[in-house]
Amino acid sequence: MNKVVVKTGIFVAALLLILACDKRSKVEQEISKKPLTLKVSRFDKAFFESTPQELPKLKAAYPYFFPADTEDAIWLDKMQNPMWRELYGEVQKKFGNFQKEQTEITDLVKHMQHYFPETKTPKVITIISEMDYHNKVIYTDTLLLISLELYLGKSHRFYEFPKYISQNFEPQQIMPDLVSAFAFRKILPPKDASFLSQLVYAGKELYLKDLLLPSYSDADKMGYMPEQINWCAENESYIWRYFIDKKMLYSTDQKLASRFINPAPFSKFYLEIDNESPGRVGAWVGWQIVRAFMENNKVSVQDLLVADAKTIFEQSHYKPKK
Repeated sequence: MNKVVVKTGIFVAALLLILACDKRSKVEQEISKKPLTLKVSRFDKAFFESTPQELPKLKAAYPYFFPADTEDAIWLDKMQNPMWRELYGEVQKKFGNFQKEQTEITDLVKHMQHYFPETKTPKVITIISEMDYHNKVIYTDTLLLISLELYLGKSHRFYEFPKYISQNFEPQQIMPDLVSAFAFRKILPPKDASFLSQLVYAGKELYLKDLLLPSYSDADKMGYMPEQINWCAENESYIWRYFIDKKMLYSTDQKLASRFINPAPFSKFYLEIDNESPGRVGAWVGWQIVRAFMENNKVSVQDLLVADAKTIFEQSHYKPKK
């Protein structure tokens, strides 16, 4: 009798999985048929391939890049500075042809507009900035700015950043970074300072990557190496037990974010396991909570984004995989 129940359970689970995959497939087909024309302006090329005499014309075409209180001499020096020109040359080697990225961004915007119909088609502008890795992508309602100097490859000779930061300086991180910038404008900030609220906030951002980047791996969505995502999956039960045993979920200790959610070389359990762990394991756990909530409740993504952390956690029925 028990064998029959087990077999029936497996059959039902498999059937539900097939139906879910079929539903996702139909959604993807619907999205792919949506007509969309996306314009990409290569400001990086326009700037470094302009002559000093063409600066006024460049300023007229891209006024938002030229603050009124900045003298022309600053821009002229940048145009001709050997180090800036060398950086531009490296960007050209990597992104001389931006067609692949343009196609991927077009597909991403289609997904955005499917799940968020109010989303406007942004004008995409590629730039070379000051290597500000906190702002690799800037998204507004009408503009999408991409700093290409931060996607030359994690081992590029120009980078002098810690490994946990530079490992995300790969071209395939452009789309996840774009979704992160988009998510910042869509997800309401946590209603309280609890660790649970911060976990769920991070989980909502990652869940948007599930929807908007369905072909991307979990490692790319997290900005992890494959072995780092495997570590989280293998240690999920241990991580969760640690959070519970230490009574962290409703703690407002501000250090918990830097220990488990913010980018870092490793997570800080203050145990020997630290050196093996990737940073941001709390964000990964928050992602699993949000995934469980969406799997166990019939709610829209819009409802998810405004729901409070306590509701999401309690209705998720989250249980770590052993």
